[in-house]
Amino acid sequence: MQISDKYSPQETEQKWYSYWLENNYFHSEPNEKPPYTIVIPPPNVTGILHMGHMLNNTIQDVLVRRARMQGFNACWVPGTDHASIATEAKVVAKLKEEGINKSDISREEFLKHAWEWTDKYGGTILEQLKKLGASCDWERTRFTMEPKLSQQVIKSFVDLYNKGLIYRGYRMVNWDPEAKTNISDEEVIFKEQNGKLYYLKYKIEGSEDYLSVATTRPETIFGDTAVCINPNDERYAHLKGKKVIVPIANRVIPVIEDDYVDIEFGTGALKITPAHDTNDYEIGQRHNLQMIDSLDDDGNLNQHGLHYNGKNRFEVRKLIVKELEEKGLLLKAEDYVNKVGTSERTGAVIEPKISQQWFLKMSEIAKPALDVVMNDEVKFHPEKFKNTYRHWMENIRDWNISRQLWWGQQIPAYYYGEGENDFVVAENIEEAVTLAKEKTSNFELQTSDLKQDEDALDTWFSSWLWPISVFDGMLDPENKDINYYYPTSDLVTGPDIIFFWVARMIMAGLEYRKEVPFKNVYFTGIVRDKQRRKMSKSLGNSPDPIELMEKYGADGVRVGILLSSAAGNDLLFDEDLMLQGRNFATKIWNAYKLIQGWKKDQTLKPNHSDAQAIEWFGNQLDKTILEIADQFEKFRISDALHLVYKLIWDDFCSWYLEAIKPNFGEPISKEVYDKTISYFEELMKLLHPFMPFLSEELWQNITQRTPENALVISQQRKADSFNNDLVRDFETSKEIISGVRNYRQSKGISPRENVDVFTNSNSFANEDLVKKLANISEIHFGQKTEKPSFTFLVGATEVSIPLSENIDLAEEKDKTEKELQHLKGFLISVEKKLSNEKFMAGAPQNVVDTELKKQKDAQEKIALLEEKLKTL
Repeated sequence: MQISDKYSPQETEQKWYSYWLENNYFHSEPNEKPPYTIVIPPPNVTGILHMGHMLNNTIQDVLVRRARMQGFNACWVPGTDHASIATEAKVVAKLKEEGINKSDISREEFLKHAWEWTDKYGGTILEQLKKLGASCDWERTRFTMEPKLSQQVIKSFVDLYNKGLIYRGYRMVNWDPEAKTNISDEEVIFKEQNGKLYYLKYKIEGSEDYLSVATTRPETIFGDTAVCINPNDERYAHLKGKKVIVPIANRVIPVIEDDYVDIEFGTGALKITPAHDTNDYEIGQRHNLQMIDSLDDDGNLNQHGLHYNGKNRFEVRKLIVKELEEKGLLLKAEDYVNKVGTSERTGAVIEPKISQQWFLKMSEIAKPALDVVMNDEVKFHPEKFKNTYRHWMENIRDWNISRQLWWGQQIPAYYYGEGENDFVVAENIEEAVTLAKEKTSNFELQTSDLKQDEDALDTWFSSWLWPISVFDGMLDPENKDINYYYPTSDLVTGPDIIFFWVARMIMAGLEYRKEVPFKNVYFTGIVRDKQRRKMSKSLGNSPDPIELMEKYGADGVRVGILLSSAAGNDLLFDEDLMLQGRNFATKIWNAYKLIQGWKKDQTLKPNHSDAQAIEWFGNQLDKTILEIADQFEKFRISDALHLVYKLIWDDFCSWYLEAIKPNFGEPISKEVYDKTISYFEELMKLLHPFMPFLSEELWQNITQRTPENALVISQQRKADSFNNDLVRDFETSKEIISGVRNYRQSKGISPRENVDVFTNSNSFANEDLVKKLANISEIHFGQKTEKPSFTFLVGATEVSIPLSENIDLAEEKDKTEKELQHLKGFLISVEKKLSNEKFMAGAPQNVVDTELKKQKDAQEKIALLEEKLKTL
């Protein structure tokens, strides 16, 4: 079938994706084949595709498509995460636009709006992934808030509570006043901000003297319950046991002593606000200090803030500074750069706050999860992330799993009284009533007497079960899917969620399946712009992936993004890489068009140079297949692509096709043509995981294929060995050919003009091929020419080409002398290094060997040039 002059991704991509879906190639069911399983890191249900998703999902698709073509039963489970904070914020904003406040409607009404939002926008990102070519098993798409997954989350909460691993308690939390919920330590982003350090006067009780105390947050003085000094600070020895008066609040508080106080910072006296600072809270616990919470959930001052009651914390900061100044209680204010905690989701400044929350004890379940990574039962790629993981796991804190939100799995705790422990934990209210009756011996209790906890569970508490829950492993632990697909094979994710998700999935897997959830974790880098800034919508530095795919084709974008994405290293996005990907597609298209345009002759037998090229490329192909397999084994996906790229662009297009190409107007041997098409098919199989659309289009064009013979399910060529001598000999042949071509180019001689070659060698491997590709009329083996010549070395082989008669010999002599002078200078610098005893004693052997090789090469080239000068 004749192909068009130009490849059109727009026409091709939708056609083949629909074809793959119609034929159900991506769907997997347990069978006799070995499984290869990947679960998608579920993107936020309200999200849209960004460059990080592009990188992550391209890598997953490469792994899955390759596994399918390696004989595995490949299963890539897609899905989305309900993203409690992000989704709730969007729904709240939408309701506000409609004039509705969340506080004015019931939970049921709010959830109705949330589900409407999810149904409207929830599938967007998955549809976008299809444009990328993602070969997910779409029949297995899951959502963390769907009934069966929610049921599994609740089941795990009840189980962990009954095991004594979940408890309820008062703790200092990170409060997001905009989302009106607490968030985890890992969701707090610290940003440098220019602020002020205010020096306040705390009058000493019964005296006109005062103590100077520095703070960046004067609005929190209403929560002060002590001033703390270091017991070793001699400046304040006279204040031990004394009391001071809080400015404006006029409350009397004690002066206490604690080693925590840094004598060098500020004034060395620290105001202690246990309800509004994590470190102050710890000091407060040690000294049994009173807790005064002076802020409400919106970040406004409450009744403890006296006349500032109801005013926003930042507004109060400005007003209180003015009041302190007026009352003579402000000594000074200095510029100060402070690291301020902000919410990853809303950007709001975090307020430390004492709150009653639900926690999961981590130390017990963290230890085995640390061991399996340290002993490589779960392998990290790159390995450097093991240290990051270990540090976090060894310093782990209990996990605050409750959120003050409505969108999410509601905590399955049911209250039947006002007491601290008047609750039961159960999977549903009916079970809760039964448990409450048993606990209270009040058998008159009914469902209406019980009230469920208002909080929802942290989103990560559902996604930590993901490799299990997508196969309903918590509901039916022995079902055929979980027993076949679990543990999954590889996880592809970003290092920024190593704690949020990777560590916790390992814990959940060991807790519920007694097995790790995956064997390998491939950490992608972060996509950054040329200024090394993380790509984000807020910075406006992130291109629209859909627009990129429309411009360069999905295959071009896939290749572009993979060419520079070594595992764990950040990718500096450059649109030129997408152009390189598109150019690669064009090169392959044109190569096939060239082959297709040749006339075939059944009677024509392959000549000697054809046979040499065919034998070489078969071995080069097998060599590269083995190298690609090695790179995939090491999760060096970018390097594997570079090998495929070189094999097609350099080895096949630049060398093999040139070697077997018939002369203009002449036919090609049908036998050679068939072998070339066979090689091209093998190349399309290797290319397919990286460029699925182009490769399928060309594969289907080669011959009429049945659905059973589609490229997407074809098996890649296996290689056990290759003839290394033959491959090495061809590399030598390529150097000789390139040397002759370089002579022509440097002297402005037409590639069609025949040349004679003289050499000290007795023979050339691939002699016929060398003569054809270098356009050599005759090779004079074991002979030297007396004429002025262009000479170059290939290893120990000397190759000389007599200079054409129209070449200016004086100019040639001048150029040769300059080259000789340069080489001699280079040799002196190398020999100086080799004669340096310090260098020779300290340098690694491979570095010394490199310098010795430079010396030898320079000496040989100098000898050649000196010989050449004698003839000029």
